[in-house]
This record gives sequence, C-alpha cells and structure tokens, in this order.
Amino acid sequence: MATALADDRIGRQDVIDTEWKVRVDLAAFYRIAALHHFDDFLYTHISARVPGPDHHFLINPFGLMFDEITASSLVKVDIDGNIIGESEYGINYAGYVIHSAIHAARDDAHYIAHFHTRDGMGASAHAEGLLPVSQRALMIIPQLSYHDYEGVALNLDERERLVHDLGTTSQMLLRNHGTLALGSTPGEAWSRIYQLEAACSAQVAALAGGREHVLIAPAAAQEEARQQLAARPPAAVSREGHKPHHQLVWDAVLRRVSRDSPGFDS
Repeated sequence: MATALADDRIGRQDVIDTEWKVRVDLAAFYRIAALHHFDDFLYTHISARVPGPDHHFLINPFGLMFDEITASSLVKVDIDGNIIGESEYGINYAGYVIHSAIHAARDDAHYIAHFHTRDGMGASAHAEGLLPVSQRALMIIPQLSYHDYEGVALNLDERERLVHDLGTTSQMLLRNHGTLALGSTPGEAWSRIYQLEAACSAQVAALAGGREHVLIAPAAAQEEARQQLAARPPAAVSREGHKPHHQLVWDAVLRRVSRDSPGFDS
C-alpha cells in the first residue's frame, strides 16, 4: 500500500467537474452518516467510484472522523490500493480490501457504505440473521446477502468470497461485523444503508426482552411483501412528483447536511 506524504489537499481546480461532483456527494454522505450516528470514530468507510476508465475510487483518509470529511480531503486510490495524487493521510487497508473488491466486481457499485453501528453489529451476530419483525425487514430480507466473518479484512483472497456472497444483492450483513449497502447513485446507496440500519435497530429493540414473545410477521404478510418487492421495488419512483424517490432522498440529504454540517463541499 502506498501512502502519500504531501500536505496539500486536492482542490476544486485540480479535478474535472464530474469528479468534483462525486467528491461533494461522497463528503455529504459521510456527514449525513455522522449526523445519524452511523460513524465509528476513525473506522468504517464509504467509497465512490471516480468517473472514467481507470477504475479509481474515493475513500476517507485514515485519521479524519466522518464529520470532518470534505470534498478535497477524500483520498483517490486505484484498484491496487495505490494513492493517486497528494494527501497528507493514508487509508485504512481493511477498507481498501472490502471496497476495492466490490467496485471491481459490480458495475452498479458507484457508492458503497460499510458501517459498524451497535445495532448493525448486533443483528449481524444473530444466528437467524435479519428477522421479519418489522416492515423494513420484510422489504429487505428477500434481497439481503450474508458474508461470514473471517477476521479483520486484511487478506486479499477474502475479496473473492465477499463478492461471491454478495452476488447480485445490494444489501449485506457481514456476520459478527456490520452492515454494507451499495448503489448506483448516492441517494440509492444512502437509502439502502439507512433502511438496513433501521431494520437492524428494530430487531435489536424487539429482542431486548428475549426471543420468546417476539412477534414474527405472518407468513402471508411476508409473501405479500415479496410480491410487492418483485412488482415494484420500494422507492423506485415517487408518486408525489416527477423526481425518482432516490433523487428526492438525496436532495433532502444535501439540504440537511448544508444546514447541520456545513463545509463538506470545500
């Protein structure tokens, strides 16, 4: 792994417009995650593919917390983990291993979020996985994948197994580890990780008093949810306006971050 030593950050004038937009969106993604307490001090990651043929992606500099991330502080790396350009920080190797695997394998993985929240880790450690105890879970379960824990993600050969387990899904529980979601847009990725985290929190709350009296959704309701998901993926199109749901979500994220965590776009 290469580590850049220069103190200069990437400036708006140093990149093309399409990359700068991705940088701003990814910085906003970090800030909204922090506002929702999905961060884990210096750890866990959100990444975004840089437009172009080089398979570069952006990830957080190791040493900054989520609420400190800006568009210019994000680190660009190639698929082999080499830092492109100048940064005063390096990157977390385990984050590189996980994110590079998915960016390389999935054309639709423009944005990838991986978190270590208390409830996400709690649900990931449950032997039965995500249970049908909430409406959110019912809509996630049919398209949720799992990856068994292999230790800290430092071995490059784990990438093949991670990608195999992910398959064509866009939401995953990494067992004994945390949550992961991807999307072709920041709004899509944020919606998926937000819904997965919310489903995990509902499960942890439901199980807090023990498993015995937890109400599992009726089988008929589970089947209805599967059919609804197949007929019309949730949040695919807004019925309230002309914008797709995920664009409405992302517009709302940008407004919230601009109000409550300004400076991300610098």
